[in-house]
This record gives sequence, structure tokens and C-alpha cells, in this order.
Amino acid sequence: MAHPKRRASSTRRDKRRTHYKATQPTVATCPTTGEPHLYHRAYWLEGKLYYKGQVIMEKE
Repeated sequence: MAHPKRRASSTRRDKRRTHYKATQPTVATCPTTGEPHLYHRAYWLEGKLYYKGQVIMEKE
């Protein structure tokens, strides 16, 4: 297996990584409540946990 002869400097490493950018997460709007939330994530609203427009759990 090939190994580098010299250690790559942090500057060289960081130059290579400049193309990786953080993107903003996609936000969906719930059809039932109209609340914005992250895709594929459950969210709390007024003591109820919603997922895919349905109540999954309620706070006691």
C-alpha cells in the first residue's frame, strides 16, 4: 500500500478542502400545522410531537 514520503502541510491540506461547503438544511412546512421543520424529523408544537403530519406523542 502506498504511503506519502513527506507529511502534507496543513496549508496544503486546507487548500484541498476548500471545496467542501456547509449548506443550509432544507426546511419543510407541515401540511397539518403549517409549522416549518427539518425534513425527516419530528418536532414539538404545543406539547405534542408531530411527524409526517400526525401526532406521535403528547407531553404529560
